[in-house]
Amino acid sequence: MAELRHIVLMDTTLRDGEQTQGVSFSPEEKVGIARALLHTLKVDRIEVASAGVSHGEKEAVTRIHNWAKDHGFLDRVEVLGFTDHHRSVDWVVGAGGRVMNLLTKGSEKHCREQLRKSLSQHLTDIEQTVGYAQENDLLVNVYLEDWSNGYLDSRDYVYGISEALAELSVARVMLPDTLGVMSPQEVFDSVSDMCERFPGMAFDFHPHNDYGLATANAMMAVLAGASGIHATVNCLGERAGNVSLAEVAVVLRDKLGVRLSLDESKIHGLSQMVESFSGKRVAANSPVIGTDVFTQTSGIHADGDKKGGLYQTELSPSRFGRRHSYALGKMSGRASLVNNLETLGLELSEENQQKVLDRIVEIADTKATITPEDLPFIIADILESREFQQVELLNCSITSGLEIESTASIRVRVGSEIHKATGSGNGGFDAFTTAMRSVLEPGDFHYPDLTDFEVHIPKGGSSNALTECFITWQVGQGQLKTRGVHANQVFAGINASLRMLNMIMQQQAEGAVESKPLAQPE
Repeated sequence: MAELRHIVLMDTTLRDGEQTQGVSFSPEEKVGIARALLHTLKVDRIEVASAGVSHGEKEAVTRIHNWAKDHGFLDRVEVLGFTDHHRSVDWVVGAGGRVMNLLTKGSEKHCREQLRKSLSQHLTDIEQTVGYAQENDLLVNVYLEDWSNGYLDSRDYVYGISEALAELSVARVMLPDTLGVMSPQEVFDSVSDMCERFPGMAFDFHPHNDYGLATANAMMAVLAGASGIHATVNCLGERAGNVSLAEVAVVLRDKLGVRLSLDESKIHGLSQMVESFSGKRVAANSPVIGTDVFTQTSGIHADGDKKGGLYQTELSPSRFGRRHSYALGKMSGRASLVNNLETLGLELSEENQQKVLDRIVEIADTKATITPEDLPFIIADILESREFQQVELLNCSITSGLEIESTASIRVRVGSEIHKATGSGNGGFDAFTTAMRSVLEPGDFHYPDLTDFEVHIPKGGSSNALTECFITWQVGQGQLKTRGVHANQVFAGINASLRMLNMIMQQQAEGAVESKPLAQPE
């Protein structure tokens, strides 16, 4: 059997991705992302910075290069340089680098109007910089900036600069769709032409997503003969961003049958790291990495999956270290409910299943979000049972002021005992948490750490709208997410906390914490 064609993936999150509005990674964050990309995700190459940007940038790049050298990755770390003879080369060498991606003008218009030079003058600068870089033992790749417009507007210019590069022994020639203007057909035609005219060159394609065509364009570039694709984690990049590394990886592997070095099971974890460091949230419906993309909403789909995996595809969540879930709402059917009950280790009669479904539809009609973690409470309410009311807040008074600590006084039932407690903290929610800890932690209960706290109101809501609070808790080796709703933001958080306490204590009471943890492994 013939060996599958290998496509080289180059991640430029730390260089092009950092051009996203409002994104600036610290040196520590850059080093952490670089390590994760090369060592954990196993991308082929990474581009980490532009030469000469800042002192902090050089510190980060030097640390990345030092780590890469120690772990055998130095040839896979690249820095953008410019046609400035000594300056960029000296910067890269001074930072311990071995690879420079030289930025040249891939369009005649850019060369003429931005550099105020002719092609021959620009080539003189390129030859001078490449020669100096090679004298300093740097491997040189070359970007043809704005190549897409350059190819469309003046092919003779593009052919001329490419012919000159063929004589300079550069490693790779990189074809950027800098402004994201090409259609898939245009990409295929132009990249095919370049590959046929210059068969000795290795071409990368660098797509941007301004028309929402970046993934399709990357696919067509590979079909046309490109041997490398540039991408970023979470589509970071200027304007509409670069092509998504996750999308490119699955499309190339599934639709073109090429071989990739990347470890797909690590994509989601790295996406979350970059999301946290960048402050840019990933849309819930983003392919592969979105929080909702492996959630079935329709009851018909859940039924088909249960009977024979009828609504599952090659994009299996387990492939990416994730799992299927079945949403609860007005479109849910019995199969959705049963799937969630099985996950929680609960059983209900058919009669009670229908009662729970009716209640779910009733709640969903108010546009409330229903999570699998809400099920025990809905069930307890339907069955008029207090099984899931291990903790009940009887009274709570919270006082806050400007530049003074907040205080909370609570009266709470835990099991059959009534407790009173007070607490202070940095805000009302923190004060409540302090008070609850004073009640629970003298016993055997370990109060979970809070890892994420989200508060929002419905779109178009006013100042008196209900507040919805989602809190993520670290429970053992996994995470648990609970939801609270209240007109007061602090009490929305308190309600989410009470749900967490009741869920954990109920499982402890049933002796099920070890065998069926509510929290899902990270």
